[in-house]
Amino acid sequence: MAAAARGTSGHRDTSRIHSAGGTVPPPLVVPAAWQRPYLNVFKHFRVEEWKRSAREGDVAAFTDVRLKGTVYRIRGSIPGSSYLQLPRTGTQSLGLTGRYLYLLFRPMPRKHFVVHLDVTTEEKQVVRISFSSLFKEFKSTATWLQFPFVCGAAEGSARAPRHELLGDAPTDVRWTCLMLDLCSILSLYLNRHYSHLKSIKLCSSLLVKNICTSDLVFDPGMTFSEARQAELACHGVAPMPREMAFPVPKGEKWHDLYDYIRFPSEGSKVPKDSIQKSCPGPVAGVQDPEDPIQQQPVALTSAVRDRLSLIQQITSPKAMPHRCPVIPKSIPEVHLTASRPPRAVPAGDQELEQNQKSHNVGDTGRSPTVSNSGIHVYAHHRSKRATRAVHAGSEESTSRKGPGPGVLPSRRTAACRRLLPDPILKLRMIIGFGGCSTKWALWAQNNTAVVYPCHAVIVTLQIHSRKQRFFIGHTDKVSALAFNGSSTLLASAQAGPRSTVRLWDFPTGSCLSVFKTHVHSLLSLSFSYSGAILCGVGKDGHGKTMVVVWNTAQVTRGGEVAVLAKAHTDVDIQALKITSFDDTRMVSCGWDNIRLWRVRSGVLRSCPVNLGEYRSLEFTGLAFQERHAAEQEREDHTFFVCSKSGHILEVDYQSVSVRSVRRLLPAPFRDCQRLDKAVAGIAINSISISSHFCATGSEDGYLRLWPLDFSAVVAEAEQEAPVSCVCISPDGRRILCTTAAGYLGYLDLQSWDSNTLMRSHGDSVLAFSMEGVWKRMATVSQDSTIRVWDLVSMQQLYDFTAAEGMPCAVAFHPTQEMLACGFDNGMVWTFSLATSSLLVEHKQHHTVITGLTFSPDGNFMFSSCLQGSLALYSCMAQKSHVLRVLGNVVARDAGSSPDVLVVSGDSHLLAFVGPSKYVVTVMEACSLDELLRVDISILGLNSTALDSAVGVCFAPVPQGELLVATSSNKILVLDAKTGRLVREVSPVHKLSCSSLALSKDGRYLLTAGDKVIKVWDYQMHSNINFQVYIGHSEPVRQVAFTPDQRHVISVGDAIFLWDLLALPEERSPPAGLCSSESVPLLGPGQRNNGFSHVGGSWRNELGEGSSEKLKDASETPRQAVPLPLLSSPPCLDVSSVHQAGCQSIFSESDKEEEADLPGSSRMVVNGDKDASVLVVEPVRNEELIVVRPKERQESSRSPGTSASEPRKQIMGPKPQCSVRPDSYRHFTPRFKASVLPKSFLPPPAGSEVLKLKAVIGYNGNGRGNMVWNPDTGFFAYTCGCIIVVEDLHSGSQNHWLGHAEEISTLTVSHDAQVLASASGKRNGDSHCQICIWNIPDGLCTASLFHHETQVQAMAFSQDDRFLVTLGDYSDQTIALWNTYTYELMWSTCISEPVHDVAFSPFSHRELACVGKGAVIFWLLEQQGAGVHLKVHRAPAPDVLGPVELTSLCYGADTLLYSGTNSGQICVWDTETNCCFMTWEADEGEIGVLVCRHNRLLSGSNTKRIRLWAVAAVQELRLKGPDARSDLVLLEHEIALDGTIVSAAFDDSLEMGIVGTTAGTLWYINWTESTSIRLISGHKNKVTEVCFSPDETHCATCGEDGSVRIWSLGSMELVVQFQVLNQSCQCLAWKPHPVVAWGAENQHVVAGYSDGTIRVFSISRTEMELKMQPHVVALTAIAYSTDGEMILSGGKDGLVAVSSPRTGMTIHVLGDHKGSPITALQCTLKQYQDFGVEGGELWLATSSDRRVSIWASDWLKDKCELLDWLSFPAPASPKGLDTLPPSLAAFCPWEHSTLVYVGFGRQKEALFYSLHKKQVVMKIPLPYFATSLSLSPAAPFMAVGFGARLLRLLRCPGEAQDYGGHDDTVHSCCFSPSGRRLLTASHSAVLLWELTGG
Repeated sequence: MAAAARGTSGHRDTSRIHSAGGTVPPPLVVPAAWQRPYLNVFKHFRVEEWKRSAREGDVAAFTDVRLKGTVYRIRGSIPGSSYLQLPRTGTQSLGLTGRYLYLLFRPMPRKHFVVHLDVTTEEKQVVRISFSSLFKEFKSTATWLQFPFVCGAAEGSARAPRHELLGDAPTDVRWTCLMLDLCSILSLYLNRHYSHLKSIKLCSSLLVKNICTSDLVFDPGMTFSEARQAELACHGVAPMPREMAFPVPKGEKWHDLYDYIRFPSEGSKVPKDSIQKSCPGPVAGVQDPEDPIQQQPVALTSAVRDRLSLIQQITSPKAMPHRCPVIPKSIPEVHLTASRPPRAVPAGDQELEQNQKSHNVGDTGRSPTVSNSGIHVYAHHRSKRATRAVHAGSEESTSRKGPGPGVLPSRRTAACRRLLPDPILKLRMIIGFGGCSTKWALWAQNNTAVVYPCHAVIVTLQIHSRKQRFFIGHTDKVSALAFNGSSTLLASAQAGPRSTVRLWDFPTGSCLSVFKTHVHSLLSLSFSYSGAILCGVGKDGHGKTMVVVWNTAQVTRGGEVAVLAKAHTDVDIQALKITSFDDTRMVSCGWDNIRLWRVRSGVLRSCPVNLGEYRSLEFTGLAFQERHAAEQEREDHTFFVCSKSGHILEVDYQSVSVRSVRRLLPAPFRDCQRLDKAVAGIAINSISISSHFCATGSEDGYLRLWPLDFSAVVAEAEQEAPVSCVCISPDGRRILCTTAAGYLGYLDLQSWDSNTLMRSHGDSVLAFSMEGVWKRMATVSQDSTIRVWDLVSMQQLYDFTAAEGMPCAVAFHPTQEMLACGFDNGMVWTFSLATSSLLVEHKQHHTVITGLTFSPDGNFMFSSCLQGSLALYSCMAQKSHVLRVLGNVVARDAGSSPDVLVVSGDSHLLAFVGPSKYVVTVMEACSLDELLRVDISILGLNSTALDSAVGVCFAPVPQGELLVATSSNKILVLDAKTGRLVREVSPVHKLSCSSLALSKDGRYLLTAGDKVIKVWDYQMHSNINFQVYIGHSEPVRQVAFTPDQRHVISVGDAIFLWDLLALPEERSPPAGLCSSESVPLLGPGQRNNGFSHVGGSWRNELGEGSSEKLKDASETPRQAVPLPLLSSPPCLDVSSVHQAGCQSIFSESDKEEEADLPGSSRMVVNGDKDASVLVVEPVRNEELIVVRPKERQESSRSPGTSASEPRKQIMGPKPQCSVRPDSYRHFTPRFKASVLPKSFLPPPAGSEVLKLKAVIGYNGNGRGNMVWNPDTGFFAYTCGCIIVVEDLHSGSQNHWLGHAEEISTLTVSHDAQVLASASGKRNGDSHCQICIWNIPDGLCTASLFHHETQVQAMAFSQDDRFLVTLGDYSDQTIALWNTYTYELMWSTCISEPVHDVAFSPFSHRELACVGKGAVIFWLLEQQGAGVHLKVHRAPAPDVLGPVELTSLCYGADTLLYSGTNSGQICVWDTETNCCFMTWEADEGEIGVLVCRHNRLLSGSNTKRIRLWAVAAVQELRLKGPDARSDLVLLEHEIALDGTIVSAAFDDSLEMGIVGTTAGTLWYINWTESTSIRLISGHKNKVTEVCFSPDETHCATCGEDGSVRIWSLGSMELVVQFQVLNQSCQCLAWKPHPVVAWGAENQHVVAGYSDGTIRVFSISRTEMELKMQPHVVALTAIAYSTDGEMILSGGKDGLVAVSSPRTGMTIHVLGDHKGSPITALQCTLKQYQDFGVEGGELWLATSSDRRVSIWASDWLKDKCELLDWLSFPAPASPKGLDTLPPSLAAFCPWEHSTLVYVGFGRQKEALFYSLHKKQVVMKIPLPYFATSLSLSPAAPFMAVGFGARLLRLLRCPGEAQDYGGHDDTVHSCCFSPSGRRLLTASHSAVLLWELTGG
């Protein structure tokens, strides 16, 4: 739908609760003296009289025998319906000034309660403080604080784990004295000053004894005599007053009977675990350490300590996970261990024998020996290759004493070398759901995790972080799951004839027991609430239903699982559950029966429920209303049963009868009074019931919510397939939903948002393909769908379904957003993912496509089919076409496999199996000329049978090898040029190898066979050359490395994503090094980037002083991957390291020699031929300095020789790998097919006709590409290759044109006099460009060239003497420049990407940069004309794990803040270079940090900016690593429209400007909590631009589906019309009508990619009309001259004429059919001109170079073809990827003449006369035109080109060229007066003014 939105609108925080605010009423007259020393609130206000207090609902007073006094009981099902309130009305105020509030209460068991306190601040602001057992987390606004209250159980009772304490109160909850420090709460959380307590509201359900206020601290456990002896009165401490005290019997202690909670914790400025640690008494003020009374801790019970700890952690602002051990955010994972020691097996049986494992466990259910170490099952080989390892794919293994269970205790095994690291793969994620059934998905008790089966693996998914952990052990598909009541025990059953059940300890992930079921296919499981009884139902060997009950009470203690009872029955059972009130009773339902079961004396018996007339129904599910209610009698219990007919039966358990029946009907029949029995009800598949509502899932695909009386639907959510299962979470706030199509998600009842957790294929995955540019993966499946996934998030992006055939092969284009798919009917389709449309349909094959692939360079595509044909396609254009088809060349009997057709890495060779399965053929890829044939069958000399090929794979190009997998389980390595057998690997798998893949560095080989994956050492250097990984339950179809080589993906039954734990090639041990030692690569001592090891020294180039001995093969596997040696260490002269006791913690980066004097021609001698030296070139402008790198001559000196010549810089070795790091901080220029112009005709100085007036847009693709100086008001940002300098007051712009490529980043000097900008390489340049601008006059004073790819970040020193520039992840260099001369003072290479750099604001000598897991501190020391740098690498805290530090900024004094890609902020002490504090600041990567004084701003890729109060961090610095993050408070948060890429703020951090990837610059005002759109533009390509007839506005449209209206006066966005999921391709502004022009008549028409036309009213900001005259995308649109008709052209060449008044299509013209329409234009003519009637001429142009001219009289419904033009062109264009468009327009200054540009024999513009019927003039052009516009007022013609050039021609006359575009000028448009011109280049829109001519 279309939506209109005003352009300049503020964003305000609307989350405040206004009910608690308002005008503060005057307090009641309560003198302060009356409130001392305390005030008994209930007594003073006489609550029992209810005159000064109010009550609602069930509120009553009664005498409590135990407390010996009056107690008020407040109870009710809804907290807001029953309450006690003081004072009576909201207009009054209690006026209680006591600092401490004491509440004596007891929550009701199994109920929730809420307490509201309204307090008034000294600023006359009312703040509501609420605490409740309903709250799950702390929330805060400016007027409301919500604290969760944890109800604890009595001491000695069975308590739940701490993370399960949240929720309703336990049955044995105790009376509690809660003390609230109101002053501290307001000060801590809101920075407010407490004045008085305004009102109190106690809501159900709880018991209240009394409330009092006081300025004293009362100790309820202290007697009056003890207080007098300790003289506590002087410290403000007193015993609890008698009328407020709980009675304590003689001999008892107060703390043993009651709970005491003080909040916040005593003596702390923030809530933290201080009471839990030391448990001091409730003493206020200063404590005397020598006072024995004060030193005595209060003996708090463990239940209270649990509650206090949990409350304080929840309310602490974003405490780090490792600081909060009470609440485990993720459950640790363990590997599963084999149930017996390994045994020697023959080589042919080396695989893990899954089925035999299950026989080891006896029928008695004895638990096998289970350990927490990883599975390492080894099989002993008779030959030299002795061992094979099998690893389960779990996330984490725990250490265990003693040798691992699966390691052979032989010397030979211990001494042999293995493939390292071990394990080399770790299972990260599984995309899949179900397998056997889609109805099993369960909530964990903590409501944050979902458990579900994925074929043979059980997956636990955290719903917020989306992290998975796995339970691996089943050998077949999991058929059923069940939890006990507390989610500590998980039972799972597997399908198949040998069905087994596994019991798991859910928190640890360990398997407690495995036992047989005696059931062939177990269909359902049910656990009792306690976990002592497990019941299952299935079929026996004869197909008869069987019910089995097991005793599992002892399994957690290592005991056995025993069968209690079992029974056979003839009735059908679809669902069975154990009752919640009795573990020995069960309920089942099925076809035509509902039965009650009971176990008594070892016998299982059942009785049926009398169903009466409903006995023939098919019952599908059942549910109990109460989850656990053991305290209730059985007579109170009912349960509900659902059916396929829509009936829901409520069954009374006691009477074994149906209590009531409801029938749920579809919406059209719900209100009918009389129903026909033939009306079908809702076929219900699943039902789930909570205490307040019911959820049903039905066959029509709806999840519905009902009240418990099923009177009406409360809400419903439609799914895309029948709903299989619904499950309400334990807290009742979410509903889990699964569908038959493999969907898993949940509905959040608080926000009513539907959240997708998993989408999966409905059948086996056949093949997949990946691409690395957009990081996507495509899969095809037997469910006939093609799905595209995001490789980063693994979320589904697209889903295509082909009705004509099943997809069987898929391939991604390596550089374009294009996808190819082959089908079983022989079709090959290519899709455009950018437009979600079908590009080409190829029909060269007639049977199943067996192979489909692109060449790595993207120029060609290849396909093969089962009949043996092979096709070659050209993909140089987006629409591929066939070049050559060969028949009978591919083996017909080779089968379908992703590896039957492969292309070499250099795109030169094509290999496949054929023409028979015994032969492998190699062809030239570009021509399909045969180069080589290899007969595989004769290569095995010792083989007695013919061997055939099943798959091929090319090794990396330098190795020149071809791998062939054969049917005899071998891999043959052949020379790709000669066919010679290089080596042979055998055996590979037990059965045939189904897929193989080789890593890009040629180190690792992946093979898939049977149901396992193997990772091989390709060079076979080790004795143990492979590792085996299990997890798939079906044969693995394909396996491959991801494009970044960091992960492995395998597909079959599901999609498995594995982490590759091996380090990149440059970090592997060098050849010849002893395999038992390795030197750590990362850490403080990196050599090649100048890092020295702190606390030790490098003794030689092989790193002698630091080595790690590889662990013996018999030891437990490592927790972390061993780090191998540094390969080829650079020969750098590293200085000695400072020893302990030295003041400096810096070490010298490289010992540099003295630098040359400026102008010297001495060269750098460091062994790097690409090192940069300064060359000052003379240029035309004397003031412009150009600094370029120059390659020096090869030096005969060896790199290790000490150089005596001076040098200005040191360059380390260039990194070998350019893998993009896991950080969005790095700038990636947008792909451009255009190139810079070879010729350029600039206008003579002073004679420019065009002047750039304004630029619309901000480049959200940049990084840090916006600067603002609040002192001078200088504001600049980038748009493409233009720097826009804008006056924020007037809105006027200046434009600095000095770059030719997209600008990546900006930085401004501290005095705002110099601006530095960086962009990519220009044509002919080997390095990217850095421009230095003089801000006052706007001139470029210097151009610097040093970095080879992109500049990532830049920064000026505090005194503006130095400029540091940082290269991106491909460049990996850092350079330092002198800003006086702009000479390069120093430069070095860094082995790993660095993401950000900053100078210290307190010293020009200190700077820092951040990278992978470390902050690098640099110290500059000036030595004469040069500089000397010392460096220290400070690693990030280990608790963060392997993170990327992505951003940094300096704070106050000696503080440095850095952000990570996982959302943490680290605080560093720059004096010691140590991190002393971290906290969780966001859920995503933090890419922007800005600090001013005591405030910190963070921006992330979650589209949020957050403001933090960090005033207390300076004090915490003194505590070092023990510092807590509790004092860091989140002040404010604002959500924007994209990832944050730039930010600039004033000195107080109150207002600033923030840029996002959506192309928007926002003005942020924290004081007013506003965010106003300052600069905005299109994020994607702008497709068309136009002016309004009165030239007050202009309109633009883009591929993002938006139509935007801009004011030409202010260049602000006036209104935006947005259509979701569509691309707006063209638009036109309605011309002046014949009647008087008015604002209400301003309309814009737009054409969209779905064939629709929408007419928008500008004045009313709404869509007035929508019509669809086309079935394909529109490509051109225009109004008739009177605005009464709309002409539209489509991609299929049809032209439609429609009426905007009626919405009807009047004419459809097919003259151009088959070729897209590129232009439409209307103009006036004389009525009888050209001999035809009508006052209007119009033309249509199509891409086949044809133009039709028509004469029309719309009133008479006449439309006559006047002329037809066809322009010739060469048959086969060369050098063009895509043909330029054909464009035509009427010439305004030459009557009856049109101008044509397009592809032809010459690059020219043709003037064609309609009267003379011939071309009358030709104007040569430098390139083929891409856009055209003619001025209506003067003979000017604007032509845009693909060479980023705009040419203005005076016809006839001279031409002037204008730059400023960084891509093809694809649209241009003159204004009606001819005084303005709009041009568009991708997303940038430029407004020009004609000033002369």
